[in-house]
Amino acid sequence: MTRNSVLLLFAALLVFIGCNDDYSKYKKEPDYISNPDFEQKAYFEAYNESLKLWKTPFEELYVPTNYGTAHVVVSGPEDGMPVVLLHGMNASSTMWYANIEALAQDYRIYAIDFILEPGKSFIEKEMKSTDDIALWYHEVFAKLKLKKYNLIGASRGGWLATKIALQDQSQINSMILLSPAQTFIWVRPSTDLLKNIIYAFSSKEKQMQETLKTMSVNPGNVNKTYLDQYRIAVDKDSINKFTIDMMPFSKRELQSLKMPVYVLIGDDDMINNEKTVRMTKEILPYGRAEVINNAGHFLSIDQSEIVNKKMIQFLDEMDALYD
Repeated sequence: MTRNSVLLLFAALLVFIGCNDDYSKYKKEPDYISNPDFEQKAYFEAYNESLKLWKTPFEELYVPTNYGTAHVVVSGPEDGMPVVLLHGMNASSTMWYANIEALAQDYRIYAIDFILEPGKSFIEKEMKSTDDIALWYHEVFAKLKLKKYNLIGASRGGWLATKIALQDQSQINSMILLSPAQTFIWVRPSTDLLKNIIYAFSSKEKQMQETLKTMSVNPGNVNKTYLDQYRIAVDKDSINKFTIDMMPFSKRELQSLKMPVYVLIGDDDMINNEKTVRMTKEILPYGRAEVINNAGHFLSIDQSEIVNKKMIQFLDEMDALYD
């Protein structure tokens, strides 16, 4: 082998190592994780127990941003089409335990903890608007070097996904919205909503039980380990100031979404109804929507098998479209 050949091989090796170690600088645990205070320690321990429910290999990244640290759980093949997961309110990225094994089989998954809620992300600079929130997500995507990706958002994560897309949709291949909150319609008054308000003044245990009954058709399906973490999150969280800014998007805004959008809601969903399905099909240029039978707002857990199948079918279609 000539000297030039050796140099070329060495250069190629360096490129290969660099490409496969892009995230090495994000793998070290920050101090707030390695040396947490008592309250945070209990939550992080519960979070880690929930992560054990992920029946697939994963790694945790801590990505520095202008607003603080973004915690991202990454799973799936490195050459898979990127899929970003945005969780529901107080749910954290561990909520995807019932979906991650199926999604990560062929796709590169990036589950991001919302920086304003309990999770492993950590805010250091005040956000002044929902535009700042969307900017933060775009910064995380840039740091992760996601040039093209798909967004899956559940509940409030669906609203955030739509907000992110409206700010800049140039790199988004498609979106899947699972019972998106306040995205198409206002949360309608209902008996279940009234129950949640009433039980907000009850004991924490009673409140949790009744909330689950209004959100899931079968609360017993929700894993107890995950519930333990979720309970701590609800106890320690105060509703962030931007929650009241979550208003349904205008017809003009929704019409501006140029990527395929797939909306799934449960037939016993207290957040959405047939109007959401109708608006998705009639307003979005490339919108499709379905109702999942025997499912509530927590449809990704209530009917995880069918929801996983439908999400993967849609992603496979998008993969072929953009291949």
